[in-house]
Amino acid sequence: MTTAFFVTGTDTEVGKTLVSCALLHHLRRTHARVVGMKPVAAGTIDLPGGPDNEDAVALRAAGSLAVPRGLDNPYCLPLPLSPHLAARAAGQVISVDLLADRYRQLAALADAVVVEGAGGFHVPLNDTQTGADLAERLALPVVLVVGLRLGCLNHALLTAEAVRARGLRLAGWVANRIDPAMSSVADNIATLAARLGAPMWADVPRMAAPRPDQVVWLEGAGRD
Repeated sequence: MTTAFFVTGTDTEVGKTLVSCALLHHLRRTHARVVGMKPVAAGTIDLPGGPDNEDAVALRAAGSLAVPRGLDNPYCLPLPLSPHLAARAAGQVISVDLLADRYRQLAALADAVVVEGAGGFHVPLNDTQTGADLAERLALPVVLVVGLRLGCLNHALLTAEAVRARGLRLAGWVANRIDPAMSSVADNIATLAARLGAPMWADVPRMAAPRPDQVVWLEGAGRD
C-alpha cells in the first residue's frame, strides 16, 4: 500500500511547504518512489519553462519521482488569493472530484505521497467546498503544521478538532518556530503536546534559508 499524508496548517504562511518537503526527504529513506502533490496552488512566478508555483516546484525537488504537472499540481492559478477567488479570476472552478482522481493516479505510481493543502484546513476551494472536503475525500492521515506565534494554541486546537470532526486521524504535528520574538515557546509547545492528542513529529527551528533536508524528525514520524 502507498504511504500517504495530508499536510495542513494552522494558517497560511506557517511553513507547510517546508514541512512537506522535509517529510518527503524523510520518507525517501524508506521508500523508493516518493512524490509531493500540491492539489491547488495560487500564485505563480516566471521560470524558464513558463509560469509555475514556488511550492509545487519545491515539492518536486524534494521528491524522487517525476510525474506530469497535471498530476502533482492540477490547479496552478496565477493570482495569490484564496483558492476559490484565484480560480474565479482565472475563469475556472476547482473540482474536488478531479483532485481526488488525480491523487488516485499519483498514488498508483508512488510508494509514498505527501499532499500539501492550501492555506488552513477550511480554506474555500469553490462556492460550497473547502480544503476539509478534499481531506475527507482523500481520507489520509493528517499532519498539522503549527506556526509558533501568539494565537497558535487556539488555531491548533480548533484545527485538530475540525480534522477529527471529518473522521480523519491526526497522525502527528510539527512545531515550526516562525516568530523569533515569541515568548514562552517551550511552554507553548508543552501545552500543545498535552492537548493535541497526537505525537509531535518535529520541532523546526527558524531558518534564515529553508533547508528541508536538515529537519530532524522524532521517533515514529512518518509512520502511518
